[in-house]
Amino acid sequence: MKVLTVVGARPQFIKAAMVSHEFQQRDDIEEILVHTGQHFDRNMSELFFEQMTIPRPRYNLGVSGGSHTVMTARMMLGLETVIQEESPDLVLLFGDTNSTLAAALTAVKMRIPIAHVEAGPRSRSLKNAEEANRVCTDHLGSVLFAATESGLRNLAEEGLGERAFLVGDLMYDAFLHYSDVVDSETFQPVLVSIDGNPIEIPPHYCYLTCHRSENTENLNALSEILLAASALPYPVIYPVHPRALDLARDVVSCCKLDSIVLAEPVGYLESIFLTKHAAHVITDSGGVQREAFFAKVPCTVPMTIFVWPEIMVDGRCVLVPPERGKIESVLNRTQRIDDDYLPFGDGRAAGRIVDVLSGCSEEVL
Repeated sequence: MKVLTVVGARPQFIKAAMVSHEFQQRDDIEEILVHTGQHFDRNMSELFFEQMTIPRPRYNLGVSGGSHTVMTARMMLGLETVIQEESPDLVLLFGDTNSTLAAALTAVKMRIPIAHVEAGPRSRSLKNAEEANRVCTDHLGSVLFAATESGLRNLAEEGLGERAFLVGDLMYDAFLHYSDVVDSETFQPVLVSIDGNPIEIPPHYCYLTCHRSENTENLNALSEILLAASALPYPVIYPVHPRALDLARDVVSCCKLDSIVLAEPVGYLESIFLTKHAAHVITDSGGVQREAFFAKVPCTVPMTIFVWPEIMVDGRCVLVPPERGKIESVLNRTQRIDDDYLPFGDGRAAGRIVDVLSGCSEEVL
């Protein structure tokens, strides 16, 4: 079986790495990796392939920037050429980015079966751009891999249950695998400020990630988030998405937020390290939310919608509007840890995914 794997954004690199490792152990599957280019910063793409020891993509479409529509359309044109050249048996997709939707639409138009990993999460709101991507991809897919029971139920409610499999969360696979790396004595995290100076990680800090357009294209929203974070009694390390850099600099400078440390985007291993050792995590990233949950670090999510109900328990992850007072009111809460609560599986999702794909008949695909 020839599998065309399409990735383009940070979380997809992580998930694809775990499945690629499994593919490399099989003689019956050939994988062709395609990078759409959606994340263009080296620390957000190229470095991931180095750190995760997976082959460089055979194709890099170099598509980044522009509106959602323009980006998706350009990706589709590039992917059509790749599919024509490679004639894959299956297109493998992850998550809910523009890269995911572009590949799903292109594949179905070219009558290539689609396997969608992380199928089923729902925010129930099309105000969230990713919701349309994930819903469309699920309904176009031939094989759907759900990370959680709630995702599996959502697929069944939409009439997609017969093509769905509960496998667990690849992010948990990756967290367990790469935690061993960052916990080793030889690992030295590399953090650099936006001014080019190395950053020394303090013993207590908050790890902040904020990249969604609703928070980074709105001066008020980002200001409220940073002002609330600055109220914590320790520094806040904020690796800034390139899209948000100018706005973040303005907020920190104008509001004199000396405790906010603006850093260049970090590699995956550095992100895992920062999450595991943080006193608190503030993030609008679905991946970092789950990683904080895996690390048992309290996490605050400055958003109005969520797609992972499994983590919103016992004070471990709290959803709050991006308003300073409301964020501050939950930062000092306590959380309760139930070690027997494992909603994301046992860390062996990648193996299950490859087993299902290996066993799929032509009728299924």
